[in-house]
Amino acid sequence: MTLRDASVVVAGAGSIGCYAGGCLALAGRKVTLLVRPRIAQALLRGGLRVTDLEKRDRRLSQAAFAVETHAQTALHGADIVLVTTKSGATEEIGRQIAAYAPAHAIIFSLQNGIDNADRLAATVGGRRVLAGMVPFNVVQLEDETPFRAHRASEGTVLIESGVPGISGLLNVEGFTTATHADIRSVQWGKLLFNLNNALVALSDLPLATELSDRRWRSILAAQIAEALAVMKVAGIKPGHVAGPPPALLPAILRLPDFLFLRLAKRMLAIDPQARSSMWEDLQRGRKTEIDELQGAILRLAVRSGLRAPLAERITALVREAEERGEGSPRLAASEIEKA
Repeated sequence: MTLRDASVVVAGAGSIGCYAGGCLALAGRKVTLLVRPRIAQALLRGGLRVTDLEKRDRRLSQAAFAVETHAQTALHGADIVLVTTKSGATEEIGRQIAAYAPAHAIIFSLQNGIDNADRLAATVGGRRVLAGMVPFNVVQLEDETPFRAHRASEGTVLIESGVPGISGLLNVEGFTTATHADIRSVQWGKLLFNLNNALVALSDLPLATELSDRRWRSILAAQIAEALAVMKVAGIKPGHVAGPPPALLPAILRLPDFLFLRLAKRMLAIDPQARSSMWEDLQRGRKTEIDELQGAILRLAVRSGLRAPLAERITALVREAEERGEGSPRLAASEIEKA
Protein backbone atom coordinates (compact mmCIF):
# COMPACT_ATOMS: atom_id res chain seq x y z
CA MET A 1 0.00 0.00 0.00
CA THR A 2 1.22 3.50 -0.83
CA LEU A 3 0.28 6.42 1.37
CA ARG A 4 -1.99 7.79 -1.35
CA ASP A 5 -4.03 4.59 -1.01
CA ALA A 6 -4.24 4.94 2.77
CA SER A 7 -7.56 4.88 4.55
CA VAL A 8 -7.91 8.20 6.39
CA VAL A 9 -10.25 8.50 9.36
CA VAL A 10 -11.07 11.97 10.66
CA ALA A 11 -11.90 11.37 14.30
CA GLY A 12 -14.18 13.93 15.87
CA ALA A 13 -15.12 15.61 12.61
CA GLY A 14 -16.75 18.92 13.45
CA SER A 15 -15.86 22.16 11.70
CA ILE A 16 -12.15 21.54 11.04
CA GLY A 17 -12.60 17.80 10.57
CA CYS A 18 -15.39 18.05 8.02
CA TYR A 19 -13.46 20.68 6.09
CA ALA A 20 -10.24 18.61 6.10
CA GLY A 21 -12.06 15.40 5.27
CA GLY A 22 -14.00 17.09 2.48
CA CYS A 23 -10.85 18.47 0.84
CA LEU A 24 -9.14 15.08 1.07
CA ALA A 25 -12.15 13.26 -0.39
CA LEU A 26 -12.34 15.78 -3.23
CA ALA A 27 -8.70 14.91 -4.02
CA GLY A 28 -9.60 11.23 -4.27
CA ARG A 29 -8.46 10.11 -0.84
CA LYS A 30 -10.36 7.35 0.95
CA VAL A 31 -11.99 9.21 3.85
CA THR A 32 -14.20 8.24 6.78
CA LEU A 33 -15.68 10.93 9.01
CA LEU A 34 -16.31 9.87 12.61
CA VAL A 35 -18.95 12.36 13.70
CA ARG A 36 -21.68 13.11 16.20
CA PRO A 37 -25.15 11.81 15.26
CA ARG A 38 -26.36 15.37 14.61
CA ILE A 39 -23.69 15.97 11.96
CA ALA A 40 -24.08 12.45 10.56
CA GLN A 41 -27.75 13.10 9.87
CA ALA A 42 -26.94 16.30 8.01
CA LEU A 43 -24.18 14.66 5.93
CA LEU A 44 -26.27 11.61 5.08
CA ARG A 45 -29.19 13.81 4.12
CA GLY A 46 -27.43 16.14 1.71
CA GLY A 47 -23.70 15.41 1.42
CA LEU A 48 -20.99 17.97 2.14
CA ARG A 49 -20.21 21.40 0.75
CA VAL A 50 -16.67 22.76 1.19
CA THR A 51 -16.07 26.48 0.65
CA ASP A 52 -13.19 28.80 1.47
CA LEU A 53 -11.87 32.33 1.61
CA GLU A 54 -10.51 32.00 -1.93
CA LYS A 55 -14.09 31.57 -3.26
CA ARG A 56 -13.82 27.86 -4.04
CA ASP A 57 -17.22 26.21 -3.69
CA ARG A 58 -17.14 22.42 -4.00
CA ARG A 59 -19.73 19.76 -3.25
CA LEU A 60 -19.48 16.09 -2.48
CA SER A 61 -22.26 13.58 -2.62
CA GLN A 62 -22.44 11.27 0.37
CA ALA A 63 -21.00 8.50 -1.83
CA ALA A 64 -17.65 10.35 -1.91
CA PHE A 65 -16.85 9.61 1.75
CA ALA A 66 -17.99 7.37 4.59
CA VAL A 67 -19.88 8.62 7.63
CA GLU A 68 -19.76 6.77 10.94
CA THR A 69 -20.96 7.54 14.44
CA HIS A 70 -19.38 4.51 16.12
CA ALA A 71 -15.62 4.46 16.71
CA GLN A 72 -15.29 0.70 16.28
CA THR A 73 -16.77 0.75 12.78
CA ALA A 74 -14.87 3.88 11.73
CA LEU A 75 -11.44 2.93 13.03
CA HIS A 76 -11.14 -0.77 12.26
CA GLY A 77 -9.44 -0.24 8.88
CA ALA A 78 -7.69 3.08 9.52
CA ASP A 79 -4.18 3.64 8.24
CA ILE A 80 -4.10 7.35 9.17
CA VAL A 81 -6.19 8.93 11.93
CA LEU A 82 -6.56 12.71 11.98
CA VAL A 83 -7.75 13.64 15.46
CA THR A 84 -9.77 16.86 15.35
CA THR A 85 -11.73 16.49 18.59
CA LYS A 86 -11.83 19.22 21.21
CA SER A 87 -9.08 18.81 23.79
CA GLY A 88 -11.50 17.58 26.43
CA ALA A 89 -12.16 14.45 24.37
CA THR A 90 -8.49 13.59 23.76
CA GLU A 91 -8.19 10.70 26.21
CA GLU A 92 -11.52 9.24 25.14
CA ILE A 93 -10.62 9.15 21.45
CA GLY A 94 -7.18 7.83 22.37
CA ARG A 95 -8.73 4.88 24.19
CA GLN A 96 -11.02 4.21 21.23
CA ILE A 97 -8.03 4.21 18.88
CA ALA A 98 -6.24 1.78 21.19
CA ALA A 99 -9.26 -0.53 21.19
CA TYR A 100 -10.23 -0.47 17.52
CA ALA A 101 -7.55 0.89 15.16
CA PRO A 102 -4.95 -1.39 13.52
CA ALA A 103 -1.56 -1.49 15.22
CA HIS A 104 0.09 0.14 12.19
CA ALA A 105 -2.21 3.19 12.21
CA ILE A 106 -0.44 6.55 12.45
CA ILE A 107 -2.18 9.23 14.52
CA PHE A 108 -1.99 12.98 13.89
CA SER A 109 -3.28 15.47 16.45
CA LEU A 110 -4.76 18.47 14.61
CA GLN A 111 -6.06 20.04 17.82
CA ASN A 112 -5.66 23.32 19.66
CA GLY A 113 -3.29 23.51 22.59
CA ILE A 114 0.18 22.23 23.35
CA ASP A 115 0.01 18.74 24.84
CA ASN A 116 -2.74 16.84 23.02
CA ALA A 117 -0.27 14.72 21.03
CA ASP A 118 1.42 13.70 24.30
CA ARG A 119 -1.95 12.86 25.84
CA LEU A 120 -2.85 10.76 22.80
CA ALA A 121 0.50 8.97 22.90
CA ALA A 122 -0.23 7.93 26.47
CA THR A 123 -3.55 6.33 25.52
CA VAL A 124 -3.33 4.86 21.99
CA GLY A 125 -1.60 1.63 22.91
CA GLY A 126 1.83 2.28 21.45
CA ARG A 127 0.72 3.56 18.05
CA ARG A 128 2.76 6.36 16.54
CA VAL A 129 1.46 9.85 17.30
CA LEU A 130 2.58 13.08 15.66
CA ALA A 131 1.50 16.64 16.38
CA GLY A 132 0.09 19.17 13.96
CA MET A 133 -1.08 22.77 13.81
CA VAL A 134 -4.09 24.10 11.91
CA PRO A 135 -3.73 27.89 11.47
CA PHE A 136 -7.12 28.75 10.03
CA ASN A 137 -10.68 29.17 11.20
CA VAL A 138 -13.54 27.01 9.86
CA VAL A 139 -17.20 27.97 10.19
CA GLN A 140 -19.75 25.18 10.42
CA LEU A 141 -23.05 25.86 8.64
CA GLU A 142 -25.07 22.80 9.57
CA ASP A 143 -28.47 24.37 8.87
CA GLU A 144 -27.66 24.54 5.18
CA THR A 145 -28.24 21.66 2.79
CA PRO A 146 -25.79 20.28 1.98
CA PHE A 147 -23.95 20.66 5.30
CA ARG A 148 -21.25 23.30 4.74
CA ALA A 149 -17.77 23.67 6.21
CA HIS A 150 -16.34 27.06 5.29
CA ARG A 151 -12.66 27.94 5.77
CA ALA A 152 -12.83 31.58 6.82
CA SER A 153 -9.13 32.44 7.03
CA GLU A 154 -5.90 31.26 5.43
CA GLY A 155 -2.72 29.38 6.27
CA THR A 156 -0.76 26.17 5.82
CA VAL A 157 -1.39 23.18 8.07
CA LEU A 158 1.91 22.12 9.63
CA ILE A 159 2.54 18.57 10.79
CA GLU A 160 5.44 17.02 12.61
CA SER A 161 8.18 15.58 10.40
CA GLY A 162 8.87 11.87 10.50
CA VAL A 163 6.54 10.07 8.09
CA PRO A 164 7.98 10.01 4.55
CA GLY A 165 5.41 10.94 1.94
CA ILE A 166 2.78 12.20 4.38
CA SER A 167 2.56 15.58 2.67
CA GLY A 168 1.79 13.79 -0.56
CA LEU A 169 -1.27 12.31 1.10
CA LEU A 170 -2.51 15.32 3.05
CA ASN A 171 -1.42 18.30 0.93
CA VAL A 172 -4.48 18.81 -1.28
CA GLU A 173 -6.36 21.72 -2.81
CA GLY A 174 -7.87 23.94 -0.13
CA PHE A 175 -5.99 22.11 2.66
CA THR A 176 -2.36 23.07 2.09
CA THR A 177 -0.10 20.94 4.27
CA ALA A 178 3.64 20.87 4.98
CA THR A 179 5.93 19.18 7.48
CA HIS A 180 7.89 21.03 10.15
CA ALA A 181 10.94 19.92 12.14
CA ASP A 182 10.04 21.85 15.33
CA ILE A 183 6.29 21.51 15.69
CA ARG A 184 6.33 22.32 19.40
CA SER A 185 7.62 25.84 18.80
CA VAL A 186 4.94 26.28 16.13
CA GLN A 187 2.27 25.18 18.61
CA TRP A 188 3.43 27.79 21.12
CA GLY A 189 3.35 30.40 18.35
CA LYS A 190 -0.19 29.39 17.40
CA LEU A 191 -1.21 29.52 21.05
CA LEU A 192 -0.42 33.25 21.10
CA PHE A 193 -2.99 33.82 18.35
CA ASN A 194 -5.46 31.43 19.99
CA LEU A 195 -5.53 33.62 23.12
CA ASN A 196 -7.93 35.75 21.06
CA ASN A 197 -10.51 32.92 20.93
CA ALA A 198 -11.73 33.83 24.40
CA LEU A 199 -12.13 37.51 23.53
CA VAL A 200 -14.34 36.64 20.55
CA ALA A 201 -16.34 34.28 22.75
CA LEU A 202 -16.81 36.86 25.51
CA SER A 203 -17.62 39.75 23.18
CA ASP A 204 -19.90 37.97 20.68
CA LEU A 205 -18.15 39.95 17.94
CA PRO A 206 -17.09 38.46 14.59
CA LEU A 207 -13.34 37.98 14.50
CA ALA A 208 -12.69 40.61 11.82
CA THR A 209 -14.82 43.18 13.67
CA GLU A 210 -13.05 42.50 16.96
CA LEU A 211 -9.57 42.75 15.43
CA SER A 212 -10.49 46.02 13.73
CA ASP A 213 -11.14 47.65 17.12
CA ARG A 214 -8.07 48.91 19.00
CA ARG A 215 -9.75 48.43 22.40
CA TRP A 216 -10.00 44.67 21.80
CA ARG A 217 -6.59 44.46 20.13
CA SER A 218 -5.05 46.13 23.19
CA ILE A 219 -6.39 43.37 25.39
CA LEU A 220 -5.04 40.74 23.02
CA ALA A 221 -1.70 42.57 22.93
CA ALA A 222 -1.56 42.54 26.74
CA GLN A 223 -2.33 38.82 26.79
CA ILE A 224 0.40 38.06 24.24
CA ALA A 225 2.94 40.25 26.09
CA GLU A 226 2.08 38.45 29.33
CA ALA A 227 2.42 35.06 27.64
CA LEU A 228 5.74 35.98 25.99
CA ALA A 229 7.15 37.05 29.36
CA VAL A 230 6.15 33.72 30.90
CA MET A 231 7.55 31.77 27.94
CA LYS A 232 10.85 33.64 28.15
CA VAL A 233 11.36 32.70 31.79
CA ALA A 234 10.44 29.10 30.94
CA GLY A 235 12.98 29.02 28.10
CA ILE A 236 10.35 28.64 25.36
CA LYS A 237 10.78 30.43 22.04
CA PRO A 238 7.47 30.46 20.14
CA GLY A 239 7.71 29.74 16.45
CA HIS A 240 6.67 32.10 13.68
CA VAL A 241 3.27 30.92 12.39
CA ALA A 242 2.05 33.71 10.12
CA GLY A 243 2.22 37.47 9.89
CA PRO A 244 4.66 39.38 12.13
CA PRO A 245 7.19 37.59 14.37
CA PRO A 246 5.75 36.82 17.84
CA ALA A 247 7.88 39.42 19.62
CA LEU A 248 6.42 42.22 17.47
CA LEU A 249 2.78 41.25 17.85
CA PRO A 250 1.97 43.35 20.97
CA ALA A 251 3.33 46.55 19.43
CA ILE A 252 1.55 45.98 16.11
CA LEU A 253 -1.76 45.15 17.79
CA ARG A 254 -1.58 48.38 19.81
CA LEU A 255 -1.27 50.58 16.71
CA PRO A 256 -4.09 53.04 16.02
CA ASP A 257 -6.83 51.55 13.90
CA PHE A 258 -5.91 53.38 10.70
CA LEU A 259 -2.29 52.18 10.87
CA PHE A 260 -3.18 48.64 11.91
CA LEU A 261 -5.72 48.28 9.11
CA ARG A 262 -3.07 49.41 6.63
CA LEU A 263 -0.18 47.30 7.93
CA ALA A 264 -1.92 44.11 8.99
CA LYS A 265 -3.96 43.27 5.91
CA ARG A 266 -2.99 39.60 6.04
CA MET A 267 -4.04 39.31 9.68
CA LEU A 268 -7.42 40.72 8.68
CA ALA A 269 -7.87 38.37 5.71
CA ILE A 270 -10.84 36.78 7.46
CA ASP A 271 -14.36 36.07 6.33
CA PRO A 272 -16.77 38.56 7.96
CA GLN A 273 -18.83 35.72 9.47
CA ALA A 274 -15.92 33.99 11.22
CA ARG A 275 -15.90 33.72 14.98
CA SER A 276 -13.93 31.36 17.21
CA SER A 277 -14.55 27.74 18.16
CA MET A 278 -14.77 28.91 21.78
CA TRP A 279 -17.63 31.23 20.85
CA GLU A 280 -19.36 28.27 19.19
CA ASP A 281 -18.86 26.17 22.33
CA LEU A 282 -20.50 28.83 24.52
CA GLN A 283 -23.39 29.16 22.09
CA ARG A 284 -23.96 25.40 22.17
CA GLY A 285 -23.56 25.10 25.94
CA ARG A 286 -20.42 23.00 25.66
CA LYS A 287 -17.25 23.06 27.75
CA THR A 288 -14.66 25.29 26.08
CA GLU A 289 -10.94 24.80 25.54
CA ILE A 290 -9.98 27.64 27.89
CA ASP A 291 -7.86 25.25 29.98
CA GLU A 292 -5.78 24.36 26.91
CA LEU A 293 -5.27 27.98 25.81
CA GLN A 294 -5.10 30.54 28.64
CA GLY A 295 -4.75 27.54 30.95
CA ALA A 296 -1.48 26.53 29.26
CA ILE A 297 -0.05 29.96 30.09
CA LEU A 298 -1.28 29.71 33.69
CA ARG A 299 0.32 26.30 34.18
CA LEU A 300 3.59 27.51 32.67
CA ALA A 301 3.52 30.57 34.92
CA VAL A 302 3.07 28.41 38.02
CA ARG A 303 6.01 26.20 37.01
CA SER A 304 8.11 29.33 36.46
CA GLY A 305 7.17 30.94 39.77
CA LEU A 306 5.18 33.72 38.06
CA ARG A 307 1.62 34.97 37.77
CA ALA A 308 -0.38 35.76 34.66
CA PRO A 309 -3.21 37.92 36.01
CA LEU A 310 -4.85 38.72 32.67
CA ALA A 311 -4.97 35.04 31.72
CA GLU A 312 -6.45 34.38 35.17
CA ARG A 313 -9.17 36.97 34.67
CA ILE A 314 -10.14 35.86 31.17
CA THR A 315 -10.19 32.22 32.26
CA ALA A 316 -12.53 33.11 35.12
CA LEU A 317 -14.86 35.04 32.81
CA VAL A 318 -15.10 32.14 30.35
CA ARG A 319 -15.78 29.67 33.14
CA GLU A 320 -18.55 31.93 34.45
CA ALA A 321 -20.10 31.96 30.98
CA GLU A 322 -19.83 28.17 30.78
CA GLU A 323 -21.61 27.78 34.10
CA ARG A 324 -24.44 30.10 33.09
CA GLY A 325 -24.98 28.19 29.87
CA GLU A 326 -26.54 31.19 28.11
CA GLY A 327 -24.04 31.63 25.29
CA SER A 328 -21.72 34.60 24.95
CA PRO A 329 -22.04 37.16 27.78
CA ARG A 330 -21.49 39.91 25.18
CA LEU A 331 -19.03 41.80 27.36
CA ALA A 332 -17.54 45.17 26.48
CA ALA A 333 -13.77 45.55 26.34
CA SER A 334 -13.89 47.70 29.50
CA GLU A 335 -15.52 44.84 31.45
CA ILE A 336 -12.64 42.50 30.61
CA GLU A 337 -10.00 45.05 31.53
CA LYS A 338 -11.32 45.41 35.09
CA ALA A 339 -8.96 44.22 37.75
